[in-house]
Amino acid sequence: MICLPWKLKPSVILPTVLAAFLAYDHVVYGQLRQPESALRKSAPTRTTVSPGPRTRADGGRIQLAARSSARLTPSDDAAREAAYQQLSKEAETLQQFTRVMRRVVELSTPTVVHIESQHVEKGDFGGSRKVEEAGSGIIVRMSGQFHVVTNRHVVKGAQLTDIRLQLSDGRTLTPERVTEDPGTDIAVVTVAESNLIAARLGNSNDVGIGDIVLAMGSPFGLSHSVTFGIVSAKGRRDLELGREVDYQDFLQTDAAINPGNSGGPLLDLRGEVIGLNTAIASNSGGNEGIGFAIPINIVTLIVEQLIRDGHVAHAYLGVTLDNSFDADAAAQLGVAGQHGALVKSVTPGSPAELARLRTRDLILSFNGTPIESDVHLVNLVGLTAPDHPVTLEILRGVEKLNISITLQDRREFEQE
Repeated sequence: MICLPWKLKPSVILPTVLAAFLAYDHVVYGQLRQPESALRKSAPTRTTVSPGPRTRADGGRIQLAARSSARLTPSDDAAREAAYQQLSKEAETLQQFTRVMRRVVELSTPTVVHIESQHVEKGDFGGSRKVEEAGSGIIVRMSGQFHVVTNRHVVKGAQLTDIRLQLSDGRTLTPERVTEDPGTDIAVVTVAESNLIAARLGNSNDVGIGDIVLAMGSPFGLSHSVTFGIVSAKGRRDLELGREVDYQDFLQTDAAINPGNSGGPLLDLRGEVIGLNTAIASNSGGNEGIGFAIPINIVTLIVEQLIRDGHVAHAYLGVTLDNSFDADAAAQLGVAGQHGALVKSVTPGSPAELARLRTRDLILSFNGTPIESDVHLVNLVGLTAPDHPVTLEILRGVEKLNISITLQDRREFEQE
């Protein structure tokens, strides 16, 4: 799994949207129009009328249409003009779709930032080296000030003077502060400017597999580039990203994402940001149709805490889960399919112990959300605010119970 910064100087290019193509036979007013491949050398127009209706296997009648095969030559100007006019009418449906995408790009481009940063890394055998990174970000407005939201790995370790933020109109922004959360790979760069346009944030809970999306960013340093595709999957977790990201619940997309797209927006057709592009699965280092974005609802939760508190407090439950729990083990407990997270042990003094959770309890749901696996539960707990009461549905033996529990700050237990 590959993170997506890139190390080229940007050349600002106009946003582009890939055209969609459609091939089909079209029946109009009883005549079957031939495809372009049927247009050959000039010949008289022939019309063949069927001798009569035919009978379908189900007894219904099939009325064969009159078939017209107009053959055009480049010099047949009138016929070619008529064909172009017909093509223009048929293309209108596709043009409506591309106009929607064009409008999304027009509205979103001023909210997307090209980011370059550099930091110093220690060498393996002593000494140090300068590392340059490039990525993307989105502008948000919270607490009365503008901020640029991006991936932590894009600006990690960089001094404020070594971070360059550039808008599509060529303006550069002045970073004032960087706050970050390693657990989710999210960072916030607070900026001094006030005459900016903030991105419109959507609701990633409403995103469905198959939804059309657009990805914006700086692939290979080409800032404010646009690609499109669909949401291929949801709830991708436990990915090996080449860096430590504890809490994962990615959207998967086949929109082309490449090195340099990190931190850029994944947009729906309403022009709303539904995800933050973060990583790709690739053997070549470039796009192979599998990209991952952090759902915007998670991004918003993290960003609000970073802006308000300067850090993120991840909640703590206090159980060790059995990662070998599978469908066979679930069947032995009378649960259909691999569903839930099995408690292997309970940490003394933890919220779980205070709530009297026990070893071998099977946690079925967390605040009404069915648990798919142990990793799923870890993500849900970690993305919940501490001191927040939640309800666990558990299976203990053959009895289902609802347990109320108040989660605590993970840092209090990690410091012990």
